[in-house]
Amino acid sequence: MPKLKTNKAASKRYHYTANKKVKRTSANARHRLATKTPRQKMSRRASAYADKTVEEGIKRLLPYGN
Repeated sequence: MPKLKTNKAASKRYHYTANKKVKRTSANARHRLATKTPRQKMSRRASAYADKTVEEGIKRLLPYGN
């Protein structure tokens, strides 16, 4: 059985936790921050877990974890 390739774009965006949950960073936190309120910017600092509906696809892109 050949090795599976890791999707490098996905490996930079998602990481596995110890319990095999998929962790991601919050979106909309990179530019155009002058139009966002301080509360919006502060909430974007925290990371979140990927939704269950997309977790299956992410696990296919990252076969060996990250």
